[in-house]
Amino acid sequence: MKLKPYSVLAALAVLAGSTLWFYNRELAPAAVQTAEVKEARLKHSVYGIGTVEARHAYAIGPIQAGRVLRVHVDHGDAVTVGQLLAEVDPVDLEQRLSSAASMLARARSAVLVAEAQQREAHSRHAIAAANAARYADLVQRNFVSREAAEIRVNEANVSRAAVEGAEAGLQAAQRDVERSVADRAALERQLANLKLTSPVDGVVIAREVEPGTTVVAGQAVVRVIDPRSVWVRARIDQSRASDIRLGQPAEIVLRSAQGRVIPGRVARVEIQNDAVTEERIVAVAFSVPAPMSIGELAEVTIHRESDSRGLAIPSAAVTRVGERQGVWQLVAGKAHFRAVKTGMQTLDGMTEVLEGPAAGDQVIVYSGARLREGMKARVSSAP
Repeated sequence: MKLKPYSVLAALAVLAGSTLWFYNRELAPAAVQTAEVKEARLKHSVYGIGTVEARHAYAIGPIQAGRVLRVHVDHGDAVTVGQLLAEVDPVDLEQRLSSAASMLARARSAVLVAEAQQREAHSRHAIAAANAARYADLVQRNFVSREAAEIRVNEANVSRAAVEGAEAGLQAAQRDVERSVADRAALERQLANLKLTSPVDGVVIAREVEPGTTVVAGQAVVRVIDPRSVWVRARIDQSRASDIRLGQPAEIVLRSAQGRVIPGRVARVEIQNDAVTEERIVAVAFSVPAPMSIGELAEVTIHRESDSRGLAIPSAAVTRVGERQGVWQLVAGKAHFRAVKTGMQTLDGMTEVLEGPAAGDQVIVYSGARLREGMKARVSSAP
């Protein structure tokens, strides 16, 4: 079979291209970019993203089911502690409270009656006791019979029992008063609980229901936050969060104000981490700018107590070969892998070198080809 001329030319072109590619990729030195290991000022900072939240937030609602009668505040209103925010329909509580007041008045009247009966019983007992004593003396003188004296002693005993009964009746009446007072106080508390008030000086962030809505126990009618407790709950990589401490300075940049840096301080380092994302939750408190926006995304940079100086290389130069962490060094035009022990990483893309390359060594930051031990390489100005 005779090949056509253009087929031969195409085959030669493919062969030439493959040879050129093989030379460039396998035989020609790999184009790399390098950086020098040098001493630098390392700024101890960590970075995370979080949301603006309120440490003290209150979902204000009734403790029993009812129909919302009035809502006196709206979203964004500033409120003071004890201010009336909303009311729930009391239904028959006011009538029951009036009935309880009547029962209390009746119980107090019963106490007055019991006190009068007690005084009467004491008076009768005093006379009967005096007669019994007098007749006992007359018996000794043989002026009256013993039977008459015993009758007077019996009358004294009966009057003493009447005193005890009157005192018991008085105690029962007093307990009725206490029960009536407690019943009325309970109704007053129920009525007061239907008037929803603010527990703090704060800001209303949500008006959940409108008048006429039936709510269940615990359902929020109004949500209030304390603006002085606003912070950012940021997520920090666990590998870089071990040295974060309370009180460390921080910088916050809100999503709505990219050009403004707000100072803050670490207010809480949560004990429980997120095992899925391998992050630690760190809360950073700050002064809330106006207008405030709860739930807004924010960038957080936490600064350690002090900076340090040490050997540093670009973080892009650190790689792994198998289980070993290290860097590729360019020595006499060839790439050689060297194990390295690293320390902290800075936010400007530098990594601290604890063990490994010395100052002045060249490490490969970027390579156009996959590096191998002893592979030829040349420095290129562009990747």
